[in-house]
Parts: sequence; structure tokens; C-alpha cells
Amino acid sequence: MRRRGGFRPAAVLRRWYGEGPLHFALLAVTFALAGYAGVRLLEGDTFAVAVWFVAAALVHDLVLLPVYATADRAVRRVLGPRSGLVNFVRVPAFLSGLLLLMWFPLITRQAERYEPASGLPLDVFLGNWLLITAALFAVSALWLTVRTLRSRRRATKVRPSAVH
Repeated sequence: MRRRGGFRPAAVLRRWYGEGPLHFALLAVTFALAGYAGVRLLEGDTFAVAVWFVAAALVHDLVLLPVYATADRAVRRVLGPRSGLVNFVRVPAFLSGLLLLMWFPLITRQAERYEPASGLPLDVFLGNWLLITAALFAVSALWLTVRTLRSRRRATKVRPSAVH
């Protein structure tokens, strides 16, 4: 029996694509933006950009991936494999590592040409990165403390009172 109601493009897209129209539109915009950035990036020295991408992929796969996989395994071994505490270490470590990767030339004092643009001497970037890293771990520890206290309060509210 045929359904009445006519042609429904959203249903056809969901059947063909597997997700809704909003997901498809956001993905198309993302690819368009990445394509635009790639075209703009390759307008300069195309060979150097290609070498940089290949080198970045190799360094990630051959150096960084084993390092952070080993670190994650060590943290899970210390905290317990089924522990929910692992993410309280993973998230600040990931954000700190991302900041280190982005600001590496400034933190290691290898980027003298950025000093006039930033208005800061190169000596401050290492200290700032260490302070941000400490703050990220402190916020994570505070969040864990609040979460633990809340779960303990809920547990005590559920228990029946003692009979005297």
C-alpha cells in the first residue's frame, strides 16, 4: 500500500544519507570551508606546504601517537581500567598538549619575529603555558571534587534513616 502525503525530501535524504538535513548541511559547509582554506594555503609555496603536511602526519603517527597512547595506558593502569577518573586527567592533558603544539616556537624561544607582534618578550611564554597547564589541572580537580561531593550527598539521601 502506498503512503499518501506526497514526496518528503527529508525522509529521502535520511534514507539515502543516513542522517538528517541539518547534519548534511553542516557537513557540506565544513567541507566548503576546508576547501577554501586549502586553496588559500596552497597559493603560496605549494611544495613546502605539502612537505609540512606529510611530515606532520608522520611525526604524529610515528612519535606522538605512541607517546600519548603509552601515557594514557599508564594513567588507566594507575587509576583503574574502568574508572571514570581517567577523563579528569585526559582532558587537561589534551588541552595542555594542544596549547604546547600551537605555541611551541614561542615556548621554546625559537620565534623572534613574533616578539614585536605580540608585544611580549619570549621569556614569558613558557611560564604562561605552565600556569595555564596548572590551572587546567586545578579546574579538573575542582570539578572532580564537586562531582564526588554531590554523589556522596545523593547516596546519603537515598539511605533510610537508622531505627533506634
